[in-house]
Amino acid sequence: MRILIITAGSRGDVAPFTGLGRRLLDAGHQVAVAAHPPFAALVGGCGLDYRPVPGDPQGLIRDWAGAASRAEAQALTRVYAEGLADGVAEAVEDGADLLLTPFGPAPLSRTAGEALGVPVIGTYLVPAFATGEFPLPNARSTDGPGPEGNLAAGRDVLRRAEGVFTGAVTRLRTRLGLPAGAPSAPVAVRPVVHGFSPLVVPRPDDWPSWVDVAGYWWPARPDGWQPPVELVDFLQAGPPPVFVGFGSMAAGQGQRLTELVAAAVKRAGVRAVVQAGWADLGGGGADVLAIGDVPHDWLFPRTAAVVHHAGAGTTAAGLRAAVPAVPVPVLADQPFWASRLYGLGVAPRPVPFRDLTAEALGDAITACLSEPSHRRRAAELARGIAAEDGAASLLARIGSESDG
Repeated sequence: MRILIITAGSRGDVAPFTGLGRRLLDAGHQVAVAAHPPFAALVGGCGLDYRPVPGDPQGLIRDWAGAASRAEAQALTRVYAEGLADGVAEAVEDGADLLLTPFGPAPLSRTAGEALGVPVIGTYLVPAFATGEFPLPNARSTDGPGPEGNLAAGRDVLRRAEGVFTGAVTRLRTRLGLPAGAPSAPVAVRPVVHGFSPLVVPRPDDWPSWVDVAGYWWPARPDGWQPPVELVDFLQAGPPPVFVGFGSMAAGQGQRLTELVAAAVKRAGVRAVVQAGWADLGGGGADVLAIGDVPHDWLFPRTAAVVHHAGAGTTAAGLRAAVPAVPVPVLADQPFWASRLYGLGVAPRPVPFRDLTAEALGDAITACLSEPSHRRRAAELARGIAAEDGAASLLARIGSESDG
């Protein structure tokens, strides 16, 4: 079967699909991943076909951070979505027998599925169905607590997400030669399989029967990858360091954050490995080493704790590695995952990025490392997560599509 994975966003929106794609390859399928150009090497290095989707996610995140209002941020997203529509139109030119899509570009994937006459399966990395059990990521907290408030807030999230793509869907329908307006032959994104652990977010009882929570899809390591010698030497030169990285967040704030992190590490009395990320963090002194991209599954088990922005993928990698966390959420779904880490007992109270100071970060690192229950609980969760096979459920679903 020819399977096309359509994704968009930052590295955390792409990396999980490299591991999933490899599993699909091993099962005998042909697999291509449509993603932004900065991730061509990541996709190709994992042995998967790459199809380009124009767009600058780093620029979008930087513009989001500088937006003067929520309305301005939404307008920026609409422009970005229309660019995605053109990319999806080009990505499907070579055809496919099945489309897989995360939540973000799902409206575009649904439209592409209609044009190709093929099924679309949701492969969501965040909870994306309204539930009374908790507010969805990106929910506005204006509807009050309790099940009814959670449901209302979740429905609002979904309406807003769909609304952002209205113009992009119209654009894509025109590009693909589909009738304007409502789909002539509606294609549902169904089933939907969520790629996170039910130990982290249990499947709500009020979700539809065709919505599953399967377990994580772990990123694949690029073929032939080896750790940098400098990093290996640093790890061997002293006690396990704390990892610090903000992933795709805080572009343009590298100098300020480099100084802040150095002061926080000194305050906490620890060594640190600092990942540059899109902020371009740097190191400094004998106890702080700056690195580029390193697979988290290799690095995190060698650390004492992980300080991160609480993106879905980094959150998962820390849990897998059985190390406690210091979540510093910035935007989007990150406050949701940061709250989960705190609620699961593997992290102290989150430090929102807007409140980040050297003192606050240093004290949070100290609190994380000085409370034994954080590491004990992290180890318990890691054992449970290791017993899961998040890809197996999706492979079974795809097998049933193939048989059908």
